[in-house]
Parts: sequence; C-alpha cells; structure tokens
Amino acid sequence: MGVKLNLDNLDLQIIHHMMENAEISYADLGKKLFVSGGTIHVRIKKLQEAGIVKGTRLQADLRALGYDVIAFIGIYLKESSLYDTVARELQRIPEIVRLNYTTGNYSMFAEIVCKDITQLRSVLHDQLQKIKGIERTETFISLEESFSRHVKVI
Repeated sequence: MGVKLNLDNLDLQIIHHMMENAEISYADLGKKLFVSGGTIHVRIKKLQEAGIVKGTRLQADLRALGYDVIAFIGIYLKESSLYDTVARELQRIPEIVRLNYTTGNYSMFAEIVCKDITQLRSVLHDQLQKIKGIERTETFISLEESFSRHVKVI
C-alpha cells in the first residue's frame, strides 16, 4: 500500500487543514501556508500515493436524513480465529458503518446506523445473530453524540 514517505511540517499542516475543511482550494490552502497551489497539489498527490490521504468525505447530519438510531454492538466470538470470516459477513450489512477488532470484553465492536428501532431489531435479529461464529452480542444505543473530531496531527 503506497510508498514510504517522510512527512515534514508542511505535509502535516496540509493534512491538518484538509481534515478541517476538505473543500478548501489548493490555491487558498497555499496562501494560508505561504506556498503555491501547485506545491499543495504535488504534496496531496504524494500523500495519496503513500496511502496517507484516502480521499474526501461529505459529512452529513444523519438524523436530519431520518437515521434516528445510532448504536454500538459488542460482539463475542466463539473463537478469535473466526474474526476474518465474521468481519467479511458483517461488512455485507450496510447499516454497520464501522467495525473494530478489540481487546477487552468483546472480540469486535461495531457501530450501526438505522432509521428506527424496527430496522435495528431487524439487523440484529435477522442478519447479525445468524452469522456463524458469533456467540452473542451486547447492544448500546447512543442517546446523543456530544462531539466528534479528527485527531490533531501537528
């Protein structure tokens, strides 16, 4: 995956600014960082080739789009060796937006986004519980997201 890249301060500043606002033009970012827009373009291209920058994403208000239930699911596996197989099956469930292999009580921890409790129940009962290798699950419904932020890279 990509080339090995030694990051300098300019690279870190570019990453930081782009994480805050990916819509900023290369010319405007160049002005902020006292370099040309062309320099920004070349640096972004190098960061992409190295696999450090992985595109841009639109951040949408899911609740405004009708997705009223965000939940987290702790997943106990029958055997930890089943992780890869179970992860592939979980990836087929579009409501699961994030999956982590974890230490602690659970083998895996997933984030799920649904329109309502009925859809959550359907995903849990009709899809997730039928995956071979899952021993049991524990679900936590999010009442509110207090904040979400990017890690500060500088």
